[in-house]
Amino acid sequence: MNRASRTTRSTSSRAGAQAPARAVTRTVSADPLGGTVRRTVLPSGLRILTEAIPTTRSVSFGVWVAVGSRDETPAQSGVSHFLEHLLFKGTRKRSALQISSEIEAVGGETNAFTTKEYTCYYARVLDEDLPLAVDVVCDLVADSVLAAADVETERAVILEEIAMHDDEPGDEVHDLFTEAIYGTHPLGRLISGTEQTVSAMTRRQIQGFYRRRYAAPAIVIAAAGNLDHAEVVRQVRQALRGTPLEVAPAEPAGHRPAAPAVRTGTRTVVRAKETEQAHVVLGCEGIGRLDERRFALGVLNNVLGGGMSSRLFQEIRERRGLAYSVYSYSSQYADSGVFAVYAGCAPGKVDEVLELTRTELAKVAADGITDAELARGKGMAKGSYVLGLEDTGSRMSRLAKGELLFGDLLSVDELLARVDAVTADEVNRLAAELLSRPMALAVVGPFDEGDFAR
Repeated sequence: MNRASRTTRSTSSRAGAQAPARAVTRTVSADPLGGTVRRTVLPSGLRILTEAIPTTRSVSFGVWVAVGSRDETPAQSGVSHFLEHLLFKGTRKRSALQISSEIEAVGGETNAFTTKEYTCYYARVLDEDLPLAVDVVCDLVADSVLAAADVETERAVILEEIAMHDDEPGDEVHDLFTEAIYGTHPLGRLISGTEQTVSAMTRRQIQGFYRRRYAAPAIVIAAAGNLDHAEVVRQVRQALRGTPLEVAPAEPAGHRPAAPAVRTGTRTVVRAKETEQAHVVLGCEGIGRLDERRFALGVLNNVLGGGMSSRLFQEIRERRGLAYSVYSYSSQYADSGVFAVYAGCAPGKVDEVLELTRTELAKVAADGITDAELARGKGMAKGSYVLGLEDTGSRMSRLAKGELLFGDLLSVDELLARVDAVTADEVNRLAAELLSRPMALAVVGPFDEGDFAR
């Protein structure tokens, strides 16, 4: 390892650890491919991680909250996403216009996104404007007012967003697939919620969710770029002073535990639409985020459908011209995951595309991959890791996800070593297990359920 220093896993995961009486800072790593990573735990349990990269003139700053759509009840479906919209509508210090104009006035950008397991609010600015970004983003996350008029305005915006999404069958089919796999489990629900749940949601419900779930121990702040760690900590503490996130001492929340196994299904779900192209997703239950086989899965995914040289792309598009777009992908959660293949093709070619897909998956399950495919799959994985860290936004995300989702941060060297260590036997064993599982199918196009009864 080419790292100057490294300590063990976050102390937040130790049972019975005492909440710190003062801020505790340590150096996590000094990575030759990046910069020095430092971590501070505030007395409130809020964590701050930074990566100093002196060769840049920008900084990406993000506030990550360990709450997403899977944490909602059926009646609350979409509340995390609704809240993400509302936090930009105004605080006790700033109006919605001020939130956007202050960042844009210095050439910066700010945005947010919601996933099934976390929500992120971020800004990217010049290094000299980092204090402004810290103040604005911390303010909107910690101290939004959620005015009644803004709730109604954003309700209309979100309903339009849901309608727009329904007009994009290539996106819709992936949501339909998660429904086919997870059914009524929270992982199977739409992040945006539905027209019914969003229309019925009240300001009181949203505000209650906000104050219960946006707690300091569940929040990770991450920043990467030309910065000084001690200054970032000072700026964060100043920005949070007098807000609901300046609270009594507490221990940071551990990463989301792997709950009892999620029950998955193998349904076929068809959404009939008069589209020019059919959109299909075929797949099965995958592996969870903390499964040590995730690196082998990355290699397997690259071999099957991770690029233009993959088996599925070569067989379905290059040799037969049956689809313009075909690829495989995997998603991992704390306690579950999916592996799937997407294809967009003419409606009359769906049966052939699905048959070829099943044949290729069965071949790899039975016979495994070749040495050349192993080398190519590993090379793609390593290149993807490194090239994905070429900007401060990606590095900021790496810090937050390592802390929030894994409770640890692997250096770039460690990530590359884990990929290099993957063997053909590991990939083949995983393929034999994974690709032999019963498959679920989602289809959007001019069909009905009976067309796929077999």
